[in-house]
Amino acid sequence: MARIIKFPASGNSKFGYKKVRKRKSVDLEDYGQLNLFTVAPSEAKVVSLSSHGSLFDQALYFDENNDPRAVEFYWKAIKSGEGIVDSYCNLGIIESEKKNYANAIDCFTQCLKHDPRHCEAHYNLANIYSELGDLDLAKVHYQMAIKIDADFESAYYNLGLVMAMKSEYKEALEILQQYRLFLEDDDKGNVDKLIDSLQKTMKSKTQ
Repeated sequence: MARIIKFPASGNSKFGYKKVRKRKSVDLEDYGQLNLFTVAPSEAKVVSLSSHGSLFDQALYFDENNDPRAVEFYWKAIKSGEGIVDSYCNLGIIESEKKNYANAIDCFTQCLKHDPRHCEAHYNLANIYSELGDLDLAKVHYQMAIKIDADFESAYYNLGLVMAMKSEYKEALEILQQYRLFLEDDDKGNVDKLIDSLQKTMKSKTQ
């Protein structure tokens, strides 16, 4: 599961950034083509491989071992035309961890430029906008992540928190109740407390 970071101004925690750990195969029908091939148009370039795997795989290996060479290899992967969208996405996380939010937003938007339906990029961009207090943009990108992947449970939870912070209590309750459906009974305690708190807030507003 992704790491947890403190959610600003709420006292609750949201789910953290979502790294791309393995390049996904791309459905070419999303590009208006029949699925006659297994390689995405943006990735149909010569791939540089070493004895340790692709440049993206090497970058990911360094990234998961907190090796600063990850940045260098993600950029090499991008320049070689290999794993462009996932490399930009993971570079965005690295930049956000350094609090270089402008660079992080640029990386995620570059990712979305190449793949407007990149779920993790929308989700991570939403997390950054949450960090920066731009709840409207955070809401839009969490909603996009859910539209692309209806089973992206962390996005439901974070969207519920954002809506609660925007005083959109009814919508927040609906989203958090959807999030609750993903959980095992033993894991519902925290979200039940949050839902109960929201219901009390709504009740107090009507009195």
